[in-house]
Amino acid sequence: MEKRVAVIGAGISGLLACKNIMEKGFNPIVFEARSGIGGVWSRTIESTRLQTPKSFYQFSDFAWPSSVTETFPDDKQVMEYIKAYAIHFNILPRIRFNCKVTCIDYVLHGNEDFPSWDLWGGTGWPFSPTGRWNVTVQDARDPTAPVEVYQLDFVILCIGKYSDLPNIPDFPLNRGPEVFNGKVLHSMDYAAMANDCAADLVANKRVTIIGFQKSAVDIAAAVANRNGVDHPCTLIFRTVHWIVPDYFLAFTLKSLNRFTEFMVHKPGQGFFIWLLAVLLSPLVTSHSASCDSYMQPVIQLTPYNVWFQLWIVIKLGEAYLKRKQPLKKYNMVPEHGFLKQISSCMFTVLPANFYDRVEEGSLVLKKSQSFNFCKNGLVIDSEETPIATDIVIFATGYKSDEKLKNIFKSSYFQKCITESLAPFYRECIHPQIPQLAILGFADSPAILYTTEMRSKWLAHFLAGKFKLPTIREMEDDVKKWEKCMKYYANERYKRSCISALLPIYCNDQICKDMGFNPRRKKWLLAELFAPYCPDDYKYLCWQM
Repeated sequence: MEKRVAVIGAGISGLLACKNIMEKGFNPIVFEARSGIGGVWSRTIESTRLQTPKSFYQFSDFAWPSSVTETFPDDKQVMEYIKAYAIHFNILPRIRFNCKVTCIDYVLHGNEDFPSWDLWGGTGWPFSPTGRWNVTVQDARDPTAPVEVYQLDFVILCIGKYSDLPNIPDFPLNRGPEVFNGKVLHSMDYAAMANDCAADLVANKRVTIIGFQKSAVDIAAAVANRNGVDHPCTLIFRTVHWIVPDYFLAFTLKSLNRFTEFMVHKPGQGFFIWLLAVLLSPLVTSHSASCDSYMQPVIQLTPYNVWFQLWIVIKLGEAYLKRKQPLKKYNMVPEHGFLKQISSCMFTVLPANFYDRVEEGSLVLKKSQSFNFCKNGLVIDSEETPIATDIVIFATGYKSDEKLKNIFKSSYFQKCITESLAPFYRECIHPQIPQLAILGFADSPAILYTTEMRSKWLAHFLAGKFKLPTIREMEDDVKKWEKCMKYYANERYKRSCISALLPIYCNDQICKDMGFNPRRKKWLLAELFAPYCPDDYKYLCWQM
């Protein structure tokens, strides 16, 4: 009997999931709440472009068209590329547009008690003879229309992290947006506007942006360019982050290779590194833990070898940024190191002429730990005089874990999402949630690349090419990853960001699970020192 598989979402993750499982003989249904594909790329501000060089942000088996010569294509070029991919692989007929999934519910037939299972889904395989998902779908154009319920054998969640549920701070009574005479919105709403409507909204207005991630600095730069010094834009933020020129991020990505990954601790390789350290260094005496119970000796040894080299490279990069940008002049030197920021997947490219706008006065930077609304603007903790404002735009991110939690009807599955900070197994499988995968939740500098690798892995799993480890083994694995990544990111650790420092190592694990050779280069020197790109995995799923 044919297995019914559903993909929820038709952004990049959903398209990748659909294409790869179609190649394994499945006929998936794709539910998309909007009227088109593309996810976040379908709703962007006018100045948006790739932060990642297109050679890292491409489908492995569908190259960018030769007409796109830019290293960092703009949002329109990205959308055309995504649409061309969907048409080329005949994905569009699989998509049911304007179909919003309101909840999913796991149903077991019989008297089985799945929380007591030792194997994922009871068997370790993708499908269960007794378990199904009931997927409730609402017509997004008509909330009064009756819902439809689909019974499915496997569900792939591709609902994205950066949409639908904005993160807006809470304020004390009578000190929030309700007392403000101006307009308040989130960057999500601003990006959803047509370009001319967004331009009209901010034209000749005093605009304040809250935040310091990609959306915040992009919107602030765009408003400052449009309004000039007569109506300066204010950017309020709590923490200064490294924002780098596009060529600097491109250089960083191209510098990631197997050799540089030797300098980063890996939860799966710690024992062998520890053994080598014991053999080579009489200084190693402790077996106490950092990333794992055997990892501390590695940390003691590394300052004398490769870790010191990595530290030097990072510090040189920080010194370069301080020299090229007027960070000290505007008190914009981050308190944390660049490595910690990379480890927590914070990648923000400096908009063109950003500090020129600051210099001329059309963009005002203000660091503040807190702020409140008043009738005519905002009051920040370091100033007595309110900031006169007409429009406030929150570029404060999204509640991605809560969004993911809310799609489950079961309180047990909701707790699985919210009560642990551990990452997902292979960044797409929750050990306690059967017959379901989550794609597009893993952060990286090149999300398309990361997601495609996991969609290939998932397609092989659904095709019955390999079996998952026991639930206990998967839980032990993700806990090791959590401990190891917390060593680098510290308080900035995020469950969705575990492969940023080790993309090749993570892809090696995926290749090994699938039974393929993880070494994709033809020559030893290239294997060690050349960067890995999507092209290296072009024929991965064609191997049997």
